Amino acid sequence: MRGELGALTKLAELAERASCFSERKGIIHRHGNKAGTFHRMAMAMDGQLQAYLVLAPAVLHTAHRVATKGWGDLDLAYATMLPALLLRMIHNQIWISLSRYQTARRKNLIVDRSIEFEQVDRERSWDDQIILNGLEFYLAYATIPNVRLLPIWRTDGAVITALLHIGPVEFLYYWFHRALHHHFLYSRYHSHHHASIVTEPITSVIHPFAEHVVYYMLFSIPTLTPIFMGRGSVLGLVLYIAYIDFMNNMGHCNFELVPKWIFQVFPPLKYLMYTPSFHSLHHTQFRTNYSLFMPFYDYMYNTMDKSSDELYERSLKGTDETPDFVHLTHMTTLQSTYHLRIGIASIASKPSDNPVWYSWMIWPVAWLLMVLTWIYGSSAFVIERLQMKKFKMQTWAIPRYNFQYGLNWERESINSLIEKAILDADKRGVKVLSLGLSNQAKPLNRSGELFTQKYPKLRVRLVDGTGLATAVVLKSIPLGTKQVFFCGCTSKVACATAIALCEKGIQVIVNQTKEYAMLKSQIPDSRTVYLKFSNSDIPQIWIGDSIDDKQQQKAPKGTTFIPTSQFPFKKIRKDCTYLSTPAMKIPETMQNVHTCENWLPRRVMSAWRIAGILHALEGWDMHECGDDMMDIEKTWSAAIKHGFVPLTKG
Repeated sequence: MRGELGALTKLAELAERASCFSERKGIIHRHGNKAGTFHRMAMAMDGQLQAYLVLAPAVLHTAHRVATKGWGDLDLAYATMLPALLLRMIHNQIWISLSRYQTARRKNLIVDRSIEFEQVDRERSWDDQIILNGLEFYLAYATIPNVRLLPIWRTDGAVITALLHIGPVEFLYYWFHRALHHHFLYSRYHSHHHASIVTEPITSVIHPFAEHVVYYMLFSIPTLTPIFMGRGSVLGLVLYIAYIDFMNNMGHCNFELVPKWIFQVFPPLKYLMYTPSFHSLHHTQFRTNYSLFMPFYDYMYNTMDKSSDELYERSLKGTDETPDFVHLTHMTTLQSTYHLRIGIASIASKPSDNPVWYSWMIWPVAWLLMVLTWIYGSSAFVIERLQMKKFKMQTWAIPRYNFQYGLNWERESINSLIEKAILDADKRGVKVLSLGLSNQAKPLNRSGELFTQKYPKLRVRLVDGTGLATAVVLKSIPLGTKQVFFCGCTSKVACATAIALCEKGIQVIVNQTKEYAMLKSQIPDSRTVYLKFSNSDIPQIWIGDSIDDKQQQKAPKGTTFIPTSQFPFKKIRKDCTYLSTPAMKIPETMQNVHTCENWLPRRVMSAWRIAGILHALEGWDMHECGDDMMDIEKTWSAAIKHGFVPLTKG
């Protein structure tokens, strides 16, 4: 006992630092927006890694026990603690992904409002309460002798836990929650939670530390009482915490999922289990529906919102939304699955080239997801929903990765998936579908021309975005430039850029015979004088689809690299400038933007995707695929008109 207390003393010393966990990246709203004392304390914690290091003494203590005394020395309660914490994280992440997938489809949507980056940043520390919970587990184990003797299951203990939850916990929570809505407490504490009008599962655990302390005291009534009575069990404790997580996550989903037949079969259940729409009204109306999970106290004290049943019925009848525009993309690297909106929220809200410290831990799961999508991924799926005034947009993803697009024997399968998505969009009445990343690769389907030839009566317009992407590249070239160097230029955008530059009287230099011959065949005879083949005359503006490490080393100091591809260059030169892949800042009127598009910064969108949006907004009737291309200046003018802003100015 003494050894365990000594090994766990550091946990007690670190527990006070846990007071800033829930607020580490959030804001405690004081009279609206001011940050409170706990938030200033939170700023001392630098990143998520420090939070997990709080559990390091417990992990090291476990490893020491196993190394010195063997696995047989670990009792059931001790051996369950770390796996239980991990299962809680997995459980929460499943709810996050499910909720984001359903809200992207708008299926059974409850609150039709947007989520922005501010909310994602505030809620990114949802795992802090699990870490704090882990600290409490270990401290309880070290200080309560009965915990070591817990059996795997006791029915009488589970009954006691259930009764204590239905009675004291629900009653005390109801009145504490009502007290939190008094102006004094609300402005200093609870407004942090209510800053999220549109809730997600992780919203359920975003509270100031002081609230977390009260909640843990509250939930300790049904967890510790059976233990002190000698009737507790490991499984009873784990199942009760799983019940709390399940109900918390479900109640904060922004879509209705509780089927109506459950209440028809057992009518009293409406007093014993709330629904997402029931709790959603609490976040929109504030003064109603205070109950924890069981609404009977709201019925008893007349605080149930009168529109609860109506909203529940209306949400259940919801149908899939038909967007005006669809952008068809795909996964890139193995870990890009986590960067999808339905993946890990904190990762998706930053550019994909922004590394996270725990990436090595989730790498095996990334491999597993890749294998599963390869085997079972039979159609594109919705990953994002955006809106610009009344214009509705969705992003669909083909369940394939970058490396699979390079496999010749996968081309037919990938084209079948793309074709299926196009036909589905056409059937649903989508106006425009843009082909993103490798979905428009020339060797794959000739920039979409394969599908327009196969289905000449397609109503949905296919767009490869070449016109706008070319315009963005041209506008990013510095004013006064007389010469540019083209390298690795075989794409439609690269060729269009070279032709446009020659027509403007800017000399285009290439040093590859094949590229020179290809460009010369497409440039008007009157302008071929501006196309030059040279191995020695190398200017400081380099343009191309792909410029490898060896080629970059040959560039003169101060070179500006401008990509014409959807994929960025690898940055190996510190004395050179690397511009973004063709992209623009989106207008403020575009809502529900809370993820980054691959490696692009926040609220920045690729030119290929924007081109599809413009095609639909302007009502252009032509397909932009194959050799067909929209007028460069026309698409650029349309982009500026609709509020898109260039990242760089030439």
